[in-house]
Amino acid sequence: MSKTLRIFTIGCGLIGNKRAENINDRYAKIVACNDINKKNSEKFSKRFNCEIAENYKSLELNKFDIAFISTTHDKLFDIAKFFISKKKHVFIEKPGALNIKQIAHLYKLHLKNKNFDAGIGLNHRFHPAFIKAFDLIKKKKIGDLMFIRGQYGHGGRVGYNKEWRAKPKIAGGGEMIDQGSHLIDLSRKLLGELIIVNGEIRNYYWNMKVEDNCFLTLENKKKNIAFLQASCTEWKNTFNFEIYGKLGKIQIFGLGRSYGVETLKLFIMKKKMGPPKTIEYKYTKKDLSWKLEQDNFFKSILNKKILKKYATLKDMYEIHKIMNKIYQKK
Repeated sequence: MSKTLRIFTIGCGLIGNKRAENINDRYAKIVACNDINKKNSEKFSKRFNCEIAENYKSLELNKFDIAFISTTHDKLFDIAKFFISKKKHVFIEKPGALNIKQIAHLYKLHLKNKNFDAGIGLNHRFHPAFIKAFDLIKKKKIGDLMFIRGQYGHGGRVGYNKEWRAKPKIAGGGEMIDQGSHLIDLSRKLLGELIIVNGEIRNYYWNMKVEDNCFLTLENKKKNIAFLQASCTEWKNTFNFEIYGKLGKIQIFGLGRSYGVETLKLFIMKKKMGPPKTIEYKYTKKDLSWKLEQDNFFKSILNKKILKKYATLKDMYEIHKIMNKIYQKK
């Protein structure tokens, strides 16, 4: 394999462009693109100086190393299945597939082609506040973990209920599959494998066939709880994630932009208890989570000794198992 990985981008919309903007040319370059909307392909091709493929199957396999798949949810499965079966590295936007059946198929197929990596776009792992939190927890700054409380929400926009994300056949679900999948992923990263204690999905405001709110209570084998809510009736965009340990607490709020300045607060319990010692970290620079996520993916391909920190197909399969049980209740 060449030292510079060659990327074929499928899906040249908002996320496809964001992925492309964050490709580190030390490791990779875009050589081709495809989008069902030809205008999107043309704009992307001019911007990133790459070839346009007639469709995702038309580009010769020896021209690229990785397929970046950034389409609507209903297209992810067929495209990923094609490239995994052709023994190509793939990087698939979350939720990886439309439902549990599809993601299970991809996961099993990938197990037969383990020499080729399959990453899932769950970039919140790479936000600086979470990188800091993982380090603090590893150093036992808040002691053994007890429970997690997470909240993630936005308020939609005019016409939100008419967009593709509001259509179950295209999106697969609503807020649980959209922002909820990030909360589940972060909770699994901290607490390990999780099962459902309780979970509910509701549609309170938006006139659509997918949920605008989800409420989850998850636990691990040690009975550590993750209490999570994702919402698109959160009229002021909000991200709040609290990690409670026996010696203190980590609170992460804000993700930049409309969610507010990304901030981590470390609360350290005093021996006599009372008000804790508080240390605050603010992250005001450009969001590098997309770049860091992709760098880790690229480096793990180029050097098999690199620790894989990005989300894998197995991670996404486990997330879908949780979500599927809630959707089955509906």
